[in-house]
Amino acid sequence: MFRFSLPVLLTCLLIIGCSPQPAEVVSDSTEAPIPIDTPTSVPTETAAPLPSDTPSPTETSTPPPPATATSAPLVEKLNAVVVADLLSCRYGPGSEYLFLYGLRKGAQIALVGQTGGNNWVWVEGKNPCWVNVKFIEIEGNFRQLPVVYPDGAPLPRSPYYSATVILSATRSGNTVTVAWLDIPLRAGDEEDDSMLHYIVEVWRCEAGQVIFDPLATNDTSISFVDEPGCAMPSHGNVYVQEKHGFAGPTVIPWPPSPPK
Repeated sequence: MFRFSLPVLLTCLLIIGCSPQPAEVVSDSTEAPIPIDTPTSVPTETAAPLPSDTPSPTETSTPPPPATATSAPLVEKLNAVVVADLLSCRYGPGSEYLFLYGLRKGAQIALVGQTGGNNWVWVEGKNPCWVNVKFIEIEGNFRQLPVVYPDGAPLPRSPYYSATVILSATRSGNTVTVAWLDIPLRAGDEEDDSMLHYIVEVWRCEAGQVIFDPLATNDTSISFVDEPGCAMPSHGNVYVQEKHGFAGPTVIPWPPSPPK
């Protein structure tokens, strides 16, 4: 009986001696999350500088507003809707400039510029062009748009014709007359039968206000009113217009205003 019990007793002791080891494994498993939590907190700490890096581009981008302010536009863009059945959108700010494309009634457009002297506005797009405000409904006052003509929206140049030459620019009282050299067009270089060959752009003074007038003609001279009394000096130029573009500008040597 004793011989039989001794092996059993030894076996039991061995089992009892091994039983604490699972308890140690359990204790390791309870400690295991501690190293895991530590790396998790490390990315949180390394990610902390990123929010502080994000504002830095914003801080470096703050100087551009003063640059925008120097151009002094009150609004950069205005939305509008075409109310005419078919509205001509032209290369220049006037009805006599070359036709670019048509806008149908109900078309929604964005306006991004004006001339500062007439009722034409610049339409944003892949091919920007000019429309008359009489034929659109604008959400806002187009006079608040930046003046973009002529520097910001130049006319397309003609590759086939040279600019004209001013022959004379004279004044009689408040009437200025400008004459220039004829630049004949080759047959077929008119946009259509109604196209006028020359566009005389004048920034002239009338009733104390500067008015931008694109005056079109087939003649080689033109007269217009230019009064004294405006803060900005009057000036102008002449373009040769043909279906591919505009040759020029030829600057008009402006005659002085009469003495007051």
